[in-house]
Amino acid sequence: MTGNAGGPAGPPASGDSAAPPTCYRHPDRETYIRCSRCNKPICPDCMIAAPVGYQCPQCVAEGRKGVRQARTALGGQRREGNANLVTLTIIGINVVIWVMGLVIGTRGDTILAEYARASGTNELAARLGLVLGDPTDAFSFGIVDGEWYRVITATFMHVSVLHIALNMLALYMLGSQLEPLLGRSRFITLYLLSALGGSAASLLMVSAPYNISIGASGAVYGLFGALFVVARKLGGDTRSILVVLALNLAFSFTISGIDWRAHLGGLAIGTALAAVFAYAPREQRSLWGLIGSLGAALLITTVIMIAVI
Repeated sequence: MTGNAGGPAGPPASGDSAAPPTCYRHPDRETYIRCSRCNKPICPDCMIAAPVGYQCPQCVAEGRKGVRQARTALGGQRREGNANLVTLTIIGINVVIWVMGLVIGTRGDTILAEYARASGTNELAARLGLVLGDPTDAFSFGIVDGEWYRVITATFMHVSVLHIALNMLALYMLGSQLEPLLGRSRFITLYLLSALGGSAASLLMVSAPYNISIGASGAVYGLFGALFVVARKLGGDTRSILVVLALNLAFSFTISGIDWRAHLGGLAIGTALAAVFAYAPREQRSLWGLIGSLGAALLITTVIMIAVI
């Protein structure tokens, strides 16, 4: 093999009056090593190992620009590290908030404390859970009292160990499959909009103004619907997904104390949004993803406003 592919240029011959080469990025440093790509002199601080010899930082940066990032079948970015980082982060947030609720407990005789005792929750859940409220009540609290944050904070609230354990287990199982396929940004969009869709449906069909709804179930049902869509798109087995989903829906309608409205709302938004993500033309995935997300957000906002009015 011939050429000076990243090897020493060699010192000048005896009697050569030419000045020794210096690093093109550090002119005060003599060097006899050259970049195997552009042939510029580079010092040890600028040498980056290449398949053949060494390259300079500029050539390495330009080379990276020309490399297309690996994508999944649905356009998600393939990552070498933790592929379900968002899923684990959401689980962590839910667990931390649940522990906070246990630590805070229910103290005193405030309206919220009394409400927490009556509803079988804790004071943090009473403050952050989904409650519509009654505008004619002098001591009203909830969405009608301007506490709009409840539509999202309620989806991170849990009370019992069984409640959070089941939701987080389902979230881990579903998120570990969906997040790598969709990518982090689309997955978190899917999760949050499904959660908000559950809150919107719960508010729209609430049977009493001071009923409280808490939990990540609406978002989890949205992920169930999304997994069905993704499996169908990729030619996977959808029968097992339908069986599990049907069983969970049956429990939602037959066991008291479960907010089936939130489950249906989350399922509807998650399924519809996942269909947009999965079936959008490859060249226009970002555009259709944005349109679908904005459309879902607009629908959710409209439903919430109708419920409040």
